[in-house]
Amino acid sequence: MTALETAPSRPSASRPSARPAPRPSARLAFLRERGMGASVLVAALSAAFGVTLVSTTRYIAAVLQADPYLGDSATLAFVVSILSVLLTAVAMYVAAIVTANTFSTIVAGRVRQIALLRLIGASARSQRVEVARQGLVVGAIGAVIGLIVGLGLSYAGTAIGDELLGVSGHGYVVAQPVLLLPAAIVVLTTWAAAWIGARPVLDVTPLQALGGSVERGHGEVARRPARNILALVLFLVGAALLGLGVVAGVITPGAILPAFAGGLVSFTGLVLGATAFMPPVLRMVGRWFGRSATARLAAENALRHPERSSRMSIGVVMGVTLVTMFAVATETAKAVFTANAGGELNDDFAMILDTFAQIMVALVAVSAVIAAVGLVNLLTIGVVQRRRELGLLRALGLSSGQVRRMVLLEAAHITVASLVTGLVLGIAYGWAGAQSLLGSVPTEPGGSAGSFVLPAVPWVPVLLLALAMAVLTVVAAVTPTRLATSIAPVEALAAD
Repeated sequence: MTALETAPSRPSASRPSARPAPRPSARLAFLRERGMGASVLVAALSAAFGVTLVSTTRYIAAVLQADPYLGDSATLAFVVSILSVLLTAVAMYVAAIVTANTFSTIVAGRVRQIALLRLIGASARSQRVEVARQGLVVGAIGAVIGLIVGLGLSYAGTAIGDELLGVSGHGYVVAQPVLLLPAAIVVLTTWAAAWIGARPVLDVTPLQALGGSVERGHGEVARRPARNILALVLFLVGAALLGLGVVAGVITPGAILPAFAGGLVSFTGLVLGATAFMPPVLRMVGRWFGRSATARLAAENALRHPERSSRMSIGVVMGVTLVTMFAVATETAKAVFTANAGGELNDDFAMILDTFAQIMVALVAVSAVIAAVGLVNLLTIGVVQRRRELGLLRALGLSSGQVRRMVLLEAAHITVASLVTGLVLGIAYGWAGAQSLLGSVPTEPGGSAGSFVLPAVPWVPVLLLALAMAVLTVVAAVTPTRLATSIAPVEALAAD
């Protein structure tokens, strides 16, 4: 018997070898990667918020319909439903941007791994599909958690509402099929955000397997005319719609519709163009922190890696803009109604406006919380991916304390720059919304309709917001600063 006869036969083309299917636990191993847990949390918060709002809206409608005096009028229930849809849309919009930024950051840290797979034959599209699949899994897990939490909150809220309002017999049932809709939208939104966030996968070449996971610098980012042109077009179109709403507001309150669309489109343009306008703002803010070595290093990081700094800042900008916008809009509305009433507003009506403003700010604050989760997540991922850079700085002579201060100052730069940008945008959007809705209301008793209202800024909530964001900076930077010095410089330089 020859050696050829005794050798094990290779599987032929007509009889392919059976490859063992990957175990489910192996396919879900990516969930242990840093950043995925926070993405699940973002999806869960969005789903829970949407389910609770939809359930609350339907509960209010059922209570109103059961009321013998209000049952024939569906106006109030319709207004509450519209607010519910708008607030849910805003929360999911913020969650989508936070998720897209998170996956973009994760992909930036996987450059060498993706390049190695490209080197052995994997296509860029297959790698992007894999990242999108991970986003779908993250969205599904978060949606299920959010649905359960939302149902629990809805049951508790219904019981509390019945007790406080002293109502019964409205026949409202919490568990309804319509509550699956927000959860399903969260799954689709997270999948789409992961697909968009995985766009940089298409730019990874097999040659990058020889290098490390380094993000693009300012020069490379600036050479992306297509994205910058799209961002500029969206901003200009949105600004035009916003201007149309402001001008038409002196005629009809229906001008709020083009103004809302314009605000959404223009802010989307700002998000896409964040790498163009946020780094200069961060550099300006960096000058306020002095000229020490750590302060200069922290400030220059914003320009050297504009994508990373912009991703971390834009989520906070969204949260601050939303809270400031609603606060300014409601305060301006109160000022207009006060002027229309002759300078003194009825106490009951003033209490209703104040309560409504507090409820709206509290609801919008959920979006700010989602953005805050994104900031903490991106700060942590960024420090983990920069181990070589931080290790090199320590090898060159920076102490552990200086490295920690640098990371803390980077977080402070991002927070202060985001606060300044968000406050400016929030005041502008809030005034535009109030003008488009209330411009047709006379600003004096018996006066003619149609005038421009002046923005009213509630400084106390704004200052509280600034204080809360300052606290967030410290809290968000605790874990990253510890990670920055948790390993020795030699180990950090050897890591990739």
